[in-house]
Amino acid sequence: MPKYNNVIVFGATGDVGSAAALQAHNEGATVSLAMRNPSKPIPSLAHIPFEKYQADLTQPETLTAAVREAGAKAAFIYGVFGDQDYMRGALQALKAAGVEFVVFLSSFLILTDIRHVDPSDLVPWEHAQVEIALEEVYGRDSYVTVRPAFYASNMFHQKHAIQRGEVEMPNPESRFDFISSRDIGHVAGSILVHGAGEYIVRLLGPENMTLGEAVEIIGEVLGEKIRVMTISREEAAAQLAAAGVSPQMVQWHLFNVIDRAGSYLESPEALTTGDNVLRYAHHSPQRFRQWVQENKARFLD
Repeated sequence: MPKYNNVIVFGATGDVGSAAALQAHNEGATVSLAMRNPSKPIPSLAHIPFEKYQADLTQPETLTAAVREAGAKAAFIYGVFGDQDYMRGALQALKAAGVEFVVFLSSFLILTDIRHVDPSDLVPWEHAQVEIALEEVYGRDSYVTVRPAFYASNMFHQKHAIQRGEVEMPNPESRFDFISSRDIGHVAGSILVHGAGEYIVRLLGPENMTLGEAVEIIGEVLGEKIRVMTISREEAAAQLAAAGVSPQMVQWHLFNVIDRAGSYLESPEALTTGDNVLRYAHHSPQRFRQWVQENKARFLD
């Protein structure tokens, strides 16, 4: 018997959220989907008649009706940033509506106490603020924070360059773990139903490789020869700015792929993570080549 028989998933239109919803369904729970636009199709979930509710984590007042109508007792959520609240309003609304347990999609790069993360380390710092809010609103026994590292889907940012046959990077030798969104979602969905014996679950992909090696594998799967070019930090910053990336995020991205590229893989947290995909999702993690083959069409469209 599932620990939580009735759950609600936010962000089900995304790869992680849809995988979490499917896994929770397969674990025997009644699963509802909370969406900004309930009419938006979710192809990977089209074969299951999930109930959909209009709700938006940035608008706490929309959460109450969705949760109560669904009767959900557990919720999967992702980080929503941009104000000083860091989701406290949303968390308080979820709790008041009857959600007893939360699974939060966070960041592996929180490598210290959540109250000691450097604010300049933007992505982990923002996720840490939500974790602080979770601790304050729910207490550690009533939430789990799932902390994956480098998403394989980050390579979609290079899709147009891959289609041109030439990818420019400031540090092609940066080494990452390339975990699949499907695996992250399967772990989150399993925990959403059954809980976990710990409140932090870290996730790493099954293999470490450089960005250049990842591009080479993509090329092999697509049947194309893709050239990798090394560009300067300044050139990379200019490209990101031209794409509309905020100055803060430009600096954080370059810091992450140049200055501390792959250093998290040598952290004590990485060395003690173990195979949490197998532990919680009950299958081996997807290797990068498998992920590319599964998503081949998305690199071509």
